[in-house]
Amino acid sequence: MGSSPNKRPNVVLFVHDSWRWDVMGHMGNPAAQTPVHDRLVETDAVSFSSAFCQNPVCVPSRCSFMTGWYTHVRGHRAMEYGLESGEPMLLQNMMRSGYHVWWAGRTHEIHSDNDVNDYCSEYYPLRNADGLKPNWSIDRRGRSWAIDGSTEWRGDPETSDQYYSFYVGEIDTKGEPYYFDGDWAVVEAAIERIKTYDSDQPFCLYLPLTYPHPPYAVDEPWYSAIDRAAIPDRVKPPSDWSLVPSHIKGIHDRNRMANWTEDRWRELRAVYYAMCARVDHQLGKVVEALQEAGLYDDTALFSFSDHGDFTGDYNLLEKVQNTFQDCLTRVPLLVKPPRGIALQPRICDALVELIDVPATVEDWCGIEPDHRHFGRSLTGLLAEEQPHRDAVFSEGGRLEGDDHCMQQAAIDEGPEGMYWPRVSGHANIPEHTKAIMCRTRDHKYVRRLYETDELYDLRNDPHEVNNRIHDPEMSGVLAELKDRLLSHYLETSDVVPRI
Repeated sequence: MGSSPNKRPNVVLFVHDSWRWDVMGHMGNPAAQTPVHDRLVETDAVSFSSAFCQNPVCVPSRCSFMTGWYTHVRGHRAMEYGLESGEPMLLQNMMRSGYHVWWAGRTHEIHSDNDVNDYCSEYYPLRNADGLKPNWSIDRRGRSWAIDGSTEWRGDPETSDQYYSFYVGEIDTKGEPYYFDGDWAVVEAAIERIKTYDSDQPFCLYLPLTYPHPPYAVDEPWYSAIDRAAIPDRVKPPSDWSLVPSHIKGIHDRNRMANWTEDRWRELRAVYYAMCARVDHQLGKVVEALQEAGLYDDTALFSFSDHGDFTGDYNLLEKVQNTFQDCLTRVPLLVKPPRGIALQPRICDALVELIDVPATVEDWCGIEPDHRHFGRSLTGLLAEEQPHRDAVFSEGGRLEGDDHCMQQAAIDEGPEGMYWPRVSGHANIPEHTKAIMCRTRDHKYVRRLYETDELYDLRNDPHEVNNRIHDPEMSGVLAELKDRLLSHYLETSDVVPRI
């Protein structure tokens, strides 16, 4: 069914998990296979090359971009603390404003005691009457993630240097066209919903996918699509750990991967690239469905990730809750506006944050938020380069004594658990110390409790390997960033309810 020109736009939020900003073809990565995103940037969308998440792990980041709040506003900086009933939430606000909100799959954004149906008009669970094939994205077997019901790929728990690597490699499709998992269930259900939608009520589709979140596992044809030789070199671990956050050093020492060859690292990164390629393909299927239904022009499309992934940089995997390297905090953000919004398709390098997504949705949908938040609409940036933000912020970790912020369930799994190298450090201070990043175009400052701060000259050190926090030549920059951070906290430390 087509839309009238005067109808409020439909919205598709296509949200992937753990996708680094630099694994996209149009960002200049020669090994990335992302033709759908690349074409959209040429014709219909803006891709933001300097978009940042507000927390480098899943749940806090999602709480942030669903509220427009920084995670310190209401303490949503712990992995097991989703949005409480009564707290503002974009999808719920859209539903109350007359949108048909369709949500499929994962519900990490909200507290486990909450009913997802309070936040959407229609919820599509991953499991249906026919069931789904076992896959790590929907099935957790025992204390380890399973691929097709198996964890043999991890090797021996006592000796294997692959045990904590998250590396699986190619998935056997067993003769099927592709490996049907939770992501495909979400995508195919969304396509069907688009095809059958027959209402004048505008819709919002929320598609939270799991890929390319580790384990690093993917099926054909994506597995073989990546040119291993074209993959950029990874960032090597530092030779001097004295000014490196202790959590980074602790994970490095516990994951048993210090002796991996570059060939093994390259293969792991290739599989991750292939996972991104699969997600790109799935976005293309959603775009095709919108076009075939006559809904594409009147639909706002957002494709972004909650955070990034180390993918071998510094000899590390997945993410860390309280460090803020660009590979973790800098994320893909592609925005295709509905018709009527001025647009110059391109790559835009303005500093933006994920909390700008809800502000943009509200702007285009004519929704007045029921709470004060800190996002800024991206509308003006779609047409031309203009000032937006002078700095971006990300934060995480805990205070000493905040034992309830430690991912205790994962810690209780012990050394057999997949996340042991990371979560075992959560029990320690200063490893799990609270920290916040203030990043400008040229510099990054990380204020850390209980251990040494960080300061990087991004123009000369884009991989953040030389901490210059004690360098007298950087004292002026340090003073400016400390002042900017103080202003940030003053501006965002609380909100007054609208009553």
